[in-house]
Amino acid sequence: MTRKKKIYKKKGKVIKDLTRNIFKILNKDSNKQYNYKQIASALGVTGTDGKTQILQKLVELTATKKIKEVERGKYKINEDRKYHIGTLDVTSNGNAYFISDDFENDIFVPSVNLGKGLHNDVVRAYVYKKRKSNKLEADVVEIIERVKQDFVGVLQLNKNFGFVLPDSNKMYADIFIAQSKLNGAEHGDKVLAKITDWPDNSKNPFGKITQVLGKPGEHDTEIHSILLEYGLPYDFPKEIEEEAGKLSFDITKEEIAKRRDMRNDLTFTIDPKDAKDFDDALSFTKLENGNYEIGIHIADVSHYVQPKTKLDDEAYDRATSVYLVDRVVPMLPEMLSNGVCSLRPNEEKLTFSAVFEVNEKAHIVNEWFGRTVTYSDKRFAYEEAQVIIETKENTIPAEISLTGESYMVDEAIVEATLKLDELAKKLRKKRMKEGAISFDRVEVKFDLDQNANPVGVFFKESKDANKLIEEFMLLANRKVAEFIGFSKGKATNKTFIYRVHDEPNIEKLASLQNIISKFGYKINTETKEKTSQSLNQLLSDVHGKGEANMVETLAIRSMSKAEYTTQNIGHYGLAFDYYSHFTSPIRRYPDVMTHRLLQHYLDGENSPKADIYEEKCKHSSKMEELASKAERDSIKYMQVKYMQDHKNQEFEGVVSGVTEWGIYVEIKSNKCEGMVRIRDIKDDYYIFDEKQYAVVGQSTKNMIQLGDEVVVKVKHTDLERKHLDFELITS
Repeated sequence: MTRKKKIYKKKGKVIKDLTRNIFKILNKDSNKQYNYKQIASALGVTGTDGKTQILQKLVELTATKKIKEVERGKYKINEDRKYHIGTLDVTSNGNAYFISDDFENDIFVPSVNLGKGLHNDVVRAYVYKKRKSNKLEADVVEIIERVKQDFVGVLQLNKNFGFVLPDSNKMYADIFIAQSKLNGAEHGDKVLAKITDWPDNSKNPFGKITQVLGKPGEHDTEIHSILLEYGLPYDFPKEIEEEAGKLSFDITKEEIAKRRDMRNDLTFTIDPKDAKDFDDALSFTKLENGNYEIGIHIADVSHYVQPKTKLDDEAYDRATSVYLVDRVVPMLPEMLSNGVCSLRPNEEKLTFSAVFEVNEKAHIVNEWFGRTVTYSDKRFAYEEAQVIIETKENTIPAEISLTGESYMVDEAIVEATLKLDELAKKLRKKRMKEGAISFDRVEVKFDLDQNANPVGVFFKESKDANKLIEEFMLLANRKVAEFIGFSKGKATNKTFIYRVHDEPNIEKLASLQNIISKFGYKINTETKEKTSQSLNQLLSDVHGKGEANMVETLAIRSMSKAEYTTQNIGHYGLAFDYYSHFTSPIRRYPDVMTHRLLQHYLDGENSPKADIYEEKCKHSSKMEELASKAERDSIKYMQVKYMQDHKNQEFEGVVSGVTEWGIYVEIKSNKCEGMVRIRDIKDDYYIFDEKQYAVVGQSTKNMIQLGDEVVVKVKHTDLERKHLDFELITS
């Protein structure tokens, strides 16, 4: 469960964490009294709306006894209050942190104080000051909401009972399984176990096995384990497939009559070569006035997936497709995602479109939004479109072609591709000038054999063809959000689904600066504009260097997380005041909601209540995060599997992390990351130096520091834990 964020307005802009910011001010001097004007001034809030929200928040915090109103309109911290509600963040060593809006910082919870609380549980905790250090600690006194009850693990079976040893390092307790609850599982099986009870006198929770997944190390067993660990499905219930099968996929004359007919416009798709679900297509028409009409056509999923159906409920529950190394777990059944909704070539399709008149400077002259019917003339892979952009010719060579044979592209499509590329570059240049941040990260991909075993590693980098599609999708997403959210020079306050991204955390940026200074880089955080400019410069400077992946990862971690909400604060990373997700409804549920709301407003209807949509946004953000974790785990799993076959090989790597128990090393040639444990470095006794981001030999003073180049060899691989141990050869 993600921690709930509060919102207030600062100089007309919505900002997060109002409760924490108020506590931050009141905690500076717990004896001092503040009125709402003083708090507003300290927060830099000048607008009437913002001040009103602060006053309302102060009244709310007083009512819940979190603060005291000591005189009329004057407030201070309520130091008598000891019990607080928040969530637990359990660490791999069995301790935890208590996260609550009542406190500026997270509070340490020693393992003995967890009170059977598990990772992400919502709990009530008693907060106190330690006598010696005066630091705050927490003691869990009540589990308010048990967020996760199902755990993947390996069954260790005794004569009359067993224990499931969970895979997750966040789960510190093995699960006791009575013989009657084994569900046919055998010793050593990987299983899904559900906690059913946790008696007061037991240090272990009791549970039952709900699913036997197979033997540890088997490919499908491990992939299904990854999905189930995050509560993600790997197939569709029979009734969902049946409901999808009953849908009418005919495109009738009556339906076409309700839509703008764009079947005669030159239209094509550009997607990854292994894609099966084509969300989007571009159309291109040269106008008599010298401008261009560009259509961004998106699969009209909301036509087929109607509210209050099992199909819609299933899509909402999933909220996103999950992209693992060897498969896609789709949000919609295959007959929809890869069939009727997919904008396949030479087929008429129902679409929802954003159509723009664009001039040579890539300025938007006119815009139109609505339902359409389209016909894709051609399907390109990114590599094929890239050849056209690079050669400016119409021949696709056999080694690039999707069919494996050389072919000629129609001249009209070549002309359209080249002009779209030219306009996309102008849109991108403008976006960067306005403060967008360019995270063009290299993706690690695996060549898999027919049994899904990794036989090779390659890097996928975003080229002009990828950026062409990216820019026009960004344009559609931005303009749809502006169309609904902004009119006649001011915000409309209509309920809508926004994709927002807050400004970076100053403390995280300072930490990033400390680390990158070791490599001779720096960032300027004086203003919002200088921050984004210097981040772009940093990403440009490290590109192609050994430390690039590490620095890019650290830079991303300094950013806030993008999320879905009805409360618009703009998108910092893209430098957009208004932004939504409109272009991928086959794989993202928020896009389906965006389509429905857009049509609702095009029909002249009033704004619906935001509460329901805000709850759906929170769910979508949560599911996106879980899917992202599953995707990362599948990459780690495949990296470990790949390295199993390279145990005697030496690799050049870069120190990507330093901890008190060891150093992490990322191999340059394949981006696989593993650990060299401090106890395994034999030439000296090494001590962790937190300030230097290094481990230092006690006798030799030899320093192994973040960013150092080293040579390592694989010592141990653990597929179940998705962990690599390296042996340090040279440093």
